[in-house]
Amino acid sequence: MTSIKPPGNELARSSKQPDPISSSLTENLRRIESIYSACDDLTILPWRYGPDLEHTAFSVYFETLVQQKEFNYMKKSLQDLVTHEVGPGTTISPESVMAFFEHNGVSAQSHQLVDNFEQVVDNVADGHLLIFFNHWDKALSYKAARLETRQVTEAVSEPVVKGPREGTVEHLDKNIGMLRSRLKSPRFKIVTFSIKGETNTKVAYGYLDGIVNTDMLAEFQRRIGKLEEGEILETSYIEELIEDSTYSPFPQFRYTERPDTAVAALLDGKIIVLADGSGSIMICPGLFVEFLQSSEDYYQRTVYSSLIRFLRIIACLIALLLPSIYIALSTFHPELIPTILLLTIIDTREGIPFPAIIEAVVMEFFFELLREAGIRLPRPVGGAVSIVGALVIGESAMRAGIASPMMIIIVALTGIASFSLPQYNFAIALRVLRFPLMLSAALLGGYGLMIALILIWLHLINLRVLGQPYLSPVGPFRPKQWRDVIVRAPLKTLFQSLRYPSVRKRTNQLRRLAGKE
Repeated sequence: MTSIKPPGNELARSSKQPDPISSSLTENLRRIESIYSACDDLTILPWRYGPDLEHTAFSVYFETLVQQKEFNYMKKSLQDLVTHEVGPGTTISPESVMAFFEHNGVSAQSHQLVDNFEQVVDNVADGHLLIFFNHWDKALSYKAARLETRQVTEAVSEPVVKGPREGTVEHLDKNIGMLRSRLKSPRFKIVTFSIKGETNTKVAYGYLDGIVNTDMLAEFQRRIGKLEEGEILETSYIEELIEDSTYSPFPQFRYTERPDTAVAALLDGKIIVLADGSGSIMICPGLFVEFLQSSEDYYQRTVYSSLIRFLRIIACLIALLLPSIYIALSTFHPELIPTILLLTIIDTREGIPFPAIIEAVVMEFFFELLREAGIRLPRPVGGAVSIVGALVIGESAMRAGIASPMMIIIVALTGIASFSLPQYNFAIALRVLRFPLMLSAALLGGYGLMIALILIWLHLINLRVLGQPYLSPVGPFRPKQWRDVIVRAPLKTLFQSLRYPSVRKRTNQLRRLAGKE
């Protein structure tokens, strides 16, 4: 990613020594004009105040970020300062200004003193209004941002039939507030920091103290501590920077736009990551079995939730293996197909000029193309174009003798199965692996398919996420945690078999204390 430095910018972010603010108002004004040259939305407003207007100052803020009413209130308050608190001709001090604002308030927003231009640049970019006074080597800064953000609505990527419907927005403080309103424990820790760069993005991560695995937390903090500089526009940037295996097709972190899902992950000992300007919450780590689960599983009765999980497992197998199995059986092992079905397949393939592998690759390619077209087009027409395109291309391909009806059915079932998976990034992994599996089946039939599956299984066994086995609790085998893997046990059973020993120990202590009382 290439960054363009504006002309005349004298501020070097890479400088180790911060550039102090001068006590000369003229020098500070020159520096501000040089740093923010060609920024038409920056407002530099010089003004005088005091009984005899003997004091000079100027204000700096982005008019696209700061509310004008906040600035007017601040200016009037400063004019009253000299009249009521300091006599004419007296040089006011930073302490007197701070004392005044402590007593009178600053529009119910936080305020602080800054003493170098690095802080000035950071505060102005965050929507602060800064005031420079003559004979001061500091500047007064307070938050007066006017941020036009999206209202809290239902999560688009995670629709639910039953359960909470609020979704996250692109504002970090609002997202943390929604999490705090659901998880009121003081053990819910939030750590916020900024990643230096042109974007200077504010990032936060949270965990539940006493429940999170301490070794996993230490490893996460070590990795994220290396992100000192960079351009972070979304939480997915952080995923690629801290993940264990960059070239693995399997996702190692989950994403959600629902606060209830993030809170459930925290209660399960996970770490969440949020970034300002992003509506996605990253959940660390993401294990294989968790990508087949949904938060709505816990809002339905256990019989229905378990059935839905069985359907997802079958859908996962169909999305990954169905085209490969068809290619292997029709090309190498026709004796394994029932006679009537084999005759039907032979009849439908009569006149098809391509082998099964070419037929499958072509149809899968056009299906993926239609899927991407439906996503990228405007929402009112995207769904219609993808459906109409699939019908027209499928019918035309059969009439032209390019694809058989059986192959079109298989490609359609594969696509529907991938749509039924709750995590989009996990479905992408299956889409990527589908093509090498098809190639293996076309080369060696069932043997090639088995070799490819063994290689995938070996990769999953060796894959670790923040030190945790990716296949846990399948491998290593942890039978107590199987109550929430393939089937969803009743909630009273899950509550009695908490996952982490530290939680069980604390729960038992509380029960003993309650018994003594």
